[in-house]
Amino acid sequence: MLTLKAYLEEYSESHMNPTNVWIHKICVPAIMFSTLGIIKAFPVPASWPLWLDWSVIVVALVMIFYASFKNIRVFLSQLVLVIPMMLILELLRPRFFLLCIGIFIVAWIGQFIGHKIEGKKPSFFRDLFYLLIGPVWTMNSLTAQMGIDLKITSNATDIC
Repeated sequence: MLTLKAYLEEYSESHMNPTNVWIHKICVPAIMFSTLGIIKAFPVPASWPLWLDWSVIVVALVMIFYASFKNIRVFLSQLVLVIPMMLILELLRPRFFLLCIGIFIVAWIGQFIGHKIEGKKPSFFRDLFYLLIGPVWTMNSLTAQMGIDLKITSNATDIC
């Protein structure tokens, strides 16, 4: 596994065109939201607590992946991204499945249009971990616009 800095540097190489960047800032969170919604719709055993479904398990595993980078700011930025998504999906229950399928399809079409404009293949064709790096790249870009540094360029481990 690469360092977060290495992942983001390589991810950025195929996301330099301003139109592609703009598309990704919309489509990456949309794909994340819709994927969680689709996973949330999978049936769970009746013995599970009401709050527990497959999307909660997936989010927990993904957050462990983000925690492995040992950067509290990155970890928190992903929580800021995912918690509202999970709350919205709960509020939309049980009507979210078809909506999420539609968002998923439209967002992926947008992603591929962005990469056609960019003239480069999506990073996840090289390594599936880039599907998890996209949200970090998006949040890093958005927080930088707000003057918040996620401290990705440093090698400091500030989570432990």
